[in-house]
Amino acid sequence: MTNQLYCNSLTSYSRYKTRVVTIGDVPLGGDNPIRIQSMTTTDTMNTLATVEQSIRMIDAGCEYVRITAPSLKEAQNLQNIKDELRKRGYTAPLVADIHFTPNAAELAARIVEKVRVNPGNYADKKKFETIEYTDNAYVSELERIRERFTPLVKICKEYGTAMRIGTNHGSLSDRILSRYGDTPLGMVESAMEFLRIAEENNYYNIVLSMKASNTQVMVQAYRLLIKTMQENNMNYPLHLGVTEAGDGEDGRIKSAVGIGTLLEDGIGDTVRVSLTEDPEFEIPVAKNLVERYSNRKNHQEIKEVVTLPYTPYDYKRRESSETVNVGGHNVPRVIADYSSKQAITPASFFAVGYNYSVPMDKWNLTDLACDYIYVGNNQVDFPIPGTLGLIYNFSTWKNLINKTRCYPFFTFADYISSSEKSLELNFVSVEINDLINQDLNGMFDKTTVLVIETSNEHGMAEQRRMFIELMNSKLSVPVIIKRNYTDLSAEKFQLRASTDVGALLLDGMGDGIWLKASGPSISFQLINSTAFGILQATRTRISKTEYISCPSCGRTLFDLQETTAKIRQRTDHLKGVKIGIMGCIVNGPGEMADADYGYVGTGVGKITLYKGREVVERNVNSENAVDALIDLIKKHGDWVEKE
Repeated sequence: MTNQLYCNSLTSYSRYKTRVVTIGDVPLGGDNPIRIQSMTTTDTMNTLATVEQSIRMIDAGCEYVRITAPSLKEAQNLQNIKDELRKRGYTAPLVADIHFTPNAAELAARIVEKVRVNPGNYADKKKFETIEYTDNAYVSELERIRERFTPLVKICKEYGTAMRIGTNHGSLSDRILSRYGDTPLGMVESAMEFLRIAEENNYYNIVLSMKASNTQVMVQAYRLLIKTMQENNMNYPLHLGVTEAGDGEDGRIKSAVGIGTLLEDGIGDTVRVSLTEDPEFEIPVAKNLVERYSNRKNHQEIKEVVTLPYTPYDYKRRESSETVNVGGHNVPRVIADYSSKQAITPASFFAVGYNYSVPMDKWNLTDLACDYIYVGNNQVDFPIPGTLGLIYNFSTWKNLINKTRCYPFFTFADYISSSEKSLELNFVSVEINDLINQDLNGMFDKTTVLVIETSNEHGMAEQRRMFIELMNSKLSVPVIIKRNYTDLSAEKFQLRASTDVGALLLDGMGDGIWLKASGPSISFQLINSTAFGILQATRTRISKTEYISCPSCGRTLFDLQETTAKIRQRTDHLKGVKIGIMGCIVNGPGEMADADYGYVGTGVGKITLYKGREVVERNVNSENAVDALIDLIKKHGDWVEKE
């Protein structure tokens, strides 16, 4: 059993209380609202373009505007940008984004309201070298960092400038990697080293972040950071974000999985959604994620959890028994809900990955073919694909003549009282009181799969409580996570489902997803792709190509949106392949370690290609680089032709 240390409560929603940090006239942390921010993508030396984009961001609801300052000249130009914004009546605090250049940070700290430094490359280095440090040598390196970092701390303290110590999983230094490995612990320690130096100088106007493109790593790192801060009597506010989330549906789902998981537990004081799109389009997504929590504390009461039967700092899937193809070592299953359809035909299954060819009289499956379809009381009077199962309401199922690959769906009361059940697989709907108030031993057998449902506004926490009850009772029955959504836009549905279900999957809970939703722009195809997207974003079931794509900024050396679209068009059929598309070298090489192949801007019109973290080809002309990437994928045997 593990003590729960990373949030106020696992069952009663409340914001995790942090200290207040002063950032211009928009304070952060404490009882202040969760703040929204983004980052410009313009050339910082183009004052007018940066100002105009900043205004579009602010008008969309951006409360802090981050601008890259990769060298001294960009840091100097921040004054011109700030002056023009203030002249136009815009007072949003500006944040200078610093990586390799302490002198740029020291100048920027005298101009803007906040500087962001990355401890992995501010005074450290990353060449993917494994270095064996003695304790004395390690202390000596820390002293070197102290000498480089302390001047910035003193300037920030003198000018009242805030600082974000922003650790990125993709840019941990060789020194940290050599001692702690590529781990959440290494991310936390990287920030703590800089934090200790700041506190030695009595400087506390600090925000922390633990960003990663891998949502499992990101969530674990933030939780471990809070645990570490508590052990050291610290309570700095937290900036939340998933790096290199990508664009479109995938970027939104991945961002919601990582950020939403933490927001559900009251963690986070400011949010940035990193999409490979114009920054003003990030703001509505962040606002939609945050707005759910304005009244969350009034939810129905959930029985408190004192200790956990799992660790929230390491991923381990809950052990469950195998029932047909659900649970055990099977990937989480996807159930499509067709119970509301008036009539079901072979063409109905097209939306969930099954294409019936009349001339060939056969089914063709896509990579996003669901595993089961809940038809309720509908009749299906045609042969179904051999990989598909149908779920009927028990009252309809018991009257079926042919029950091949057809399974009953019970209410909890009907399951307990019924003597007639499937000999293979029985789906049973349960709510929290069915589990909390019962002696569960001997209630379920090897044919049972539970479908957990909730109507609680704090539904993720209630469903997590149900999993904890099963784990404490030593029950290994497989569990499907079911959520119902009504009257939502397509984007709000995707963000909420990704948060609610993704949070459970990141803690190893769940053997399947069952989503039901209604709204003017919500289709069966959208619901199905969302379910598979959530599984992909939590890395619990890989069904398509994954793009680790940065959101662009003033450092970007090519048109990131256009290039990402070109690469996606050529490679979106490569199931399970991870491709990193990075605008510059700040996080590029590091994030390549999490990708199979990398495409990184390293000069104007020049691209460097990676296999994993190894450079394969440097300075490829950008007009030929996508073809060269395809050739690299073919060379390593991961290419298949599109059908």
